[in-house]
Amino acid sequence: MTIAPQSRAPVAPSEPALSVTGVTHTFGARKALDDVTLEAPRGAFTALVGQNGAGKTTLFSLITRLYDNRSGTIRVLGHDVRRDPAAALSQLGVVFQSRTLDLELTVLQNLLYHAALHGIGRREAKERAYVALRRVSLEGRAKDRVRALSGGQMRRVEIARALLHQPSLLLLDEPTTGLDIGSRRTLIEEVRRLIDEDGIGVLWATHLVDEIEVADRVVVLHKGRVMADGTVDELRARAGAEDVGAAFLAVVGADDAEGVVLARRASA
Repeated sequence: MTIAPQSRAPVAPSEPALSVTGVTHTFGARKALDDVTLEAPRGAFTALVGQNGAGKTTLFSLITRLYDNRSGTIRVLGHDVRRDPAAALSQLGVVFQSRTLDLELTVLQNLLYHAALHGIGRREAKERAYVALRRVSLEGRAKDRVRALSGGQMRRVEIARALLHQPSLLLLDEPTTGLDIGSRRTLIEEVRRLIDEDGIGVLWATHLVDEIEVADRVVVLHKGRVMADGTVDELRARAGAEDVGAAFLAVVGADDAEGVVLARRASA
């Protein structure tokens, strides 16, 4: 079953899923982000790589309007998040680092509640919920309480929830934190399949460089600044490194790489 997308203003084909330009953000005297500029193309996996405290979650909070960006511009499919937040956020699906499901409700009840917040009627919401759960291979768990799910299954429910309003951009903030190797692999495969099948743009924040594939775009965020931005091959070439982990070390300095897992992949 195909569900017709909600009516939205047309977007130029050249418009990226996300465009961040010259964004600085401070907490008192501490500068959390310093003149950050980056893009996440449509139909692509963009990895935002940095250690804990690099500014990844602050950036996500600005994109989603949890914080107000008082400098620079942030656009989602061409819509400025400050000037036209409703249009921007309607194109955006989010999976936050901290889990936000209600453990006492069923999987379906969690999804229906989220759909109601987006103004989707109950009948259509139920149809969309089952479609989204099939996308993440969890349709058989719709009536189970969330508390009964594994950590990896909860993450997949959160992705299904984020897809209910059919966004064009999906933000995931350290989504594999606390998951075992098998659950991590399954989650990453599900997200990459969404890119291939739906052309959705993905910004995946992580400190695990083994989650990056050769075809991905990589943005290295370090101490609030973008230190590198490009394809995996471009990053390796500029750093004179044989893999992503070594390239990260070259960009930020070995002494500053604490907390970033530099495991190598044969494909990288």
